[in-house]
Amino acid sequence: MRIAMIGTRGVPAAYGGFETAIEEIGRRLADRGHEVTVYCRTSNPGDRPRTHLGMRLVHLPALRTKALETLSHTALSALHVLLHRRHDAAFVFNAANAPFVPLIRARGIPVAVHVDGLEWKRGKWGRLGRRYYRIAEEQSVRKADALISDARGIAEYYTAEFGVHTELLTYGSPRLVDVPQDKLARHGLTPGQFHLVVARFEPENHVDVIVDGYVRSGARYPLVVVGGAPYAAEYTDRIARTAASDPRVKMLGSVWDQDELNQLYAHARTYVHGHSVGGTNPSLLRAMGAGTAVIGYDVTFNREVAGPTGQYFSRAEQLAPILEGTESPDWDHVAEGGEMQRRAAELYDWDRVTSGYEGLARRLATGETIRGTVRGRRRSRGWETTSASVRSSAPAMSAAPK
Repeated sequence: MRIAMIGTRGVPAAYGGFETAIEEIGRRLADRGHEVTVYCRTSNPGDRPRTHLGMRLVHLPALRTKALETLSHTALSALHVLLHRRHDAAFVFNAANAPFVPLIRARGIPVAVHVDGLEWKRGKWGRLGRRYYRIAEEQSVRKADALISDARGIAEYYTAEFGVHTELLTYGSPRLVDVPQDKLARHGLTPGQFHLVVARFEPENHVDVIVDGYVRSGARYPLVVVGGAPYAAEYTDRIARTAASDPRVKMLGSVWDQDELNQLYAHARTYVHGHSVGGTNPSLLRAMGAGTAVIGYDVTFNREVAGPTGQYFSRAEQLAPILEGTESPDWDHVAEGGEMQRRAAELYDWDRVTSGYEGLARRLATGETIRGTVRGRRRSRGWETTSASVRSSAPAMSAAPK
């Protein structure tokens, strides 16, 4: 089959969950004999590989602004699809790109939209941005031939809000074993004696809450914070000010060396995950696959992934005693991490995920579609009520480690 993947920064993956998914799924589809085309945003004009891991790459520009970067690139990608050789199926990532689905379908190509998380809940969007995302969700339901969700909570949201079925296709988890330690020394870190955060600095990822909770704690081991944000200077500055008040906090900024990141994931005592709106998160799965114990922000998405072995918090004052407890001599971080790694291997496998995408592409190519089965209008409960119900979690667990 000829399959197009549209709507992300593209590959090689170096940024977020969608890019990781495309790289892992696309390479496996190519290995199975499919012709996979990935649309990539042009960054460095001198670095535009034509292929990557068996995938064909198309590089197109984008407007480098928060509001228009994704939309401008997807618009050009849809035009390129319209004017070139026909694909058998297209996967469009991010519900924000739904307005361009009719352009792709005009070429006779069935389209599945990966709707991502509750994007309109992200703090970086203003009133107009949030309104746009809600309209885009409706457009996805009306215009796409299929919808893909990566977490049960997202699937439940679309069922409750629109009465529509989504294909539940999660992410896979890389299994990291026998990971070297040599790159930890440059940061003065000792294996098993630091806590780790890896996240974009956005309000819904709660990096500020994590840093605040750590500063409140009596933890002995340092908190290592990896990440930044291109559009959130005020929020980033607030995190930096809190971190600067405590020498135990190590702010590393963005780390693009994947071997170094793997060493951080694999040798942390705990991975503290603050994401709350994005469904299944690849960074969380990466930590689990590395065999690292998880402390997660208490929402249904994180409990779905990390399960009962994880520990959960909602406020800084809840996080502080959890961190302290994980440094207790009778708390076995190796055993806790081993449980996480086993869970990841059992539930989050890229080969199974790829088979899900492959099967969906075949069904779309033979005419299967959800178009016309629902009106694409929100139900009377209201989107705030529905999102609150799917994001809510089970009663908070005890702050004391198991």
